Amino acid sequence: MPKDFRATTLERSIGRQLAWWRDERGLSLAEAGHRVGFSSAKLSTMENAVQPSMPLDIMALGYVYNVPTPEWQALVLRAEYAKTARVSGGSAEPLFDPIADFASLVFEVTELRAFTTDLVPTGLQLRSYAHAAGSPERIAQLSKVREAWATRLSDKDPPMVEAVFPEAVLRPLVGGPRVMKAQLLHLMEISEHSTVTVQVIPVVAGAYPAMGCPFTLLGFPHRQHNDVAYLETAIKGEYVEDQALVEQLAQRFAELQRIALSPDESLELIAEAAADL
Repeated sequence: MPKDFRATTLERSIGRQLAWWRDERGLSLAEAGHRVGFSSAKLSTMENAVQPSMPLDIMALGYVYNVPTPEWQALVLRAEYAKTARVSGGSAEPLFDPIADFASLVFEVTELRAFTTDLVPTGLQLRSYAHAAGSPERIAQLSKVREAWATRLSDKDPPMVEAVFPEAVLRPLVGGPRVMKAQLLHLMEISEHSTVTVQVIPVVAGAYPAMGCPFTLLGFPHRQHNDVAYLETAIKGEYVEDQALVEQLAQRFAELQRIALSPDESLELIAEAAADL
């Protein structure tokens, strides 16, 4: 294992794929390890991205699990790229799609901080609101993210969720007055959850940090999984894994929270917007 190994999002996605192969075949770690000649500990560290997954090991698992050749070959290619990128400092390749991967990371977080500029944060959206706001090709992916948020919030140990957005998000009639009112009432309801904090930046605040640049910060429990920032535009998603840049965004988020109304004041503003519909 490389010294001071910190798994990238690409390497974590590889680990999840290996775990999915095993789960799909109903094998325990011990059973799968015995078949391929690995210890249960090694297989577990691969699946949880506590150590890199070597291409030869992936090939062996693909063979033992009877995975279609193109599927394991694609995962080997990703592992080879991850190894090269670790040495060269490169970024994730085209075969890795952060937009499709994002919901999986949400399932693993202990802390999620979201700043949006035009819409309610994805995880706090109602289905009707999301369908009205999202493009057809994004609806299925957005549904997975909402499901991940909802599942985690109902866990015995839910993540801390902090959302900040400008007052302008409350005003557009996304999906019409009925849908928008339902969305605002949903925001009020979910903000009562003990681990959810919603803050609104009022119009009178004027300009604010990161204006027009939404981002999401994700924190994880394992020491070998660094915090990650997620950025998304109309055409692609991107993970930011450079820790200096992630820290800059964390500082921006803290500044946004200071500028925004308190959670109670924000709730009152949301209630006013709902009453106007």
